[in-house]
Amino acid sequence: MKSRPLHLVALLLGVVLASTAWAQGRWVKLAAFPEAAEELLGVASGGKLYVFCGIAPGWKPMAMVYEYDPATDRWGKKQPMALASHHVAFAEHRGKIYAFGGFVLPASGPAAWTPIDNAWEYDPIADTWRGLAPMPTKRGSPVAAVVGDRIYVIGGATVPLNSKEVSIHPARPHRSVGTVEEYDPAANTWRERTPMPTPRNHATGGAVNNKVYVIGGRVGGAFITGAANNVDIVEEYDPATDSWALVRARMPTPRSAMASGVYVGRIYVTGGEGQDNRMMATFRALEAFDPASGTWSILPSLPVSRHGLAGAVVGNRLHMVSGDVQSAGTGVHVHTDSHDAFELDGKR
Repeated sequence: MKSRPLHLVALLLGVVLASTAWAQGRWVKLAAFPEAAEELLGVASGGKLYVFCGIAPGWKPMAMVYEYDPATDRWGKKQPMALASHHVAFAEHRGKIYAFGGFVLPASGPAAWTPIDNAWEYDPIADTWRGLAPMPTKRGSPVAAVVGDRIYVIGGATVPLNSKEVSIHPARPHRSVGTVEEYDPAANTWRERTPMPTPRNHATGGAVNNKVYVIGGRVGGAFITGAANNVDIVEEYDPATDSWALVRARMPTPRSAMASGVYVGRIYVTGGEGQDNRMMATFRALEAFDPASGTWSILPSLPVSRHGLAGAVVGNRLHMVSGDVQSAGTGVHVHTDSHDAFELDGKR
């Protein structure tokens, strides 16, 4: 049988190599992060970048909050999170930053990840936290995205159904969920929506043209060292019809614990980690998904590979902050203070 040209194979997979215009983007080095750590989350608000969470040895939440001002290239430490937790989902809406779910340490006994239903509103101007109506379900490591005046909290990991366990641990059974819950900030209320077809955690995503895209992540367990596998799946949620669709163009590099940002109708994904019986690794790959064309583009790689990093777009720059250069479970933590930004040209 005659083989297809390589460029046709790439197109069939929904992967498009970076065009000349896209290749104009470049990574720049900015002010180092003051408190290098892993399991960080980033959000842009008011022209500034906010970095939350962090986790210390023994799975202890660090509750950090830092503000980065691009105008001065400086970091400032803010009030700590109202609840020390990790693997929280964050989203920005009308100048406020919302935090959903996550994990905390158990009230007693050995260290583990206890899923929570807490929801919070952070005011970056006042540097204050306000408790909100809790989520209907307890889960950590979900994705949060804003469409219109609603916030959608999707996926995550939690304890098994009908289990007496209150925490998850790599040595115990636990589960990924496809749960979708919609939050109304004006009414401070929740409602359940159609679950995501592929239950997963440690995914990333974003909203483009009033639809939410959930990208990659882990199926099975929440711990990359346990019964978990990375996926390259992209699923599209339409809040208007409360329905899901599978996107044919899969992410070129299956991974989890990455970071992303949305700019001019594209979702940019970089960093992450993966393990199998051959390797324990972190990723440098920067890949951009264009929902309008249903294709991926491969862009210049992140200078330092890492997972558990904070990412967000501020202005025309995709910021990627700190994280762990080593994959989890190696017994070695190499937390980088690197703050790299990819300059985006905005061309389609």
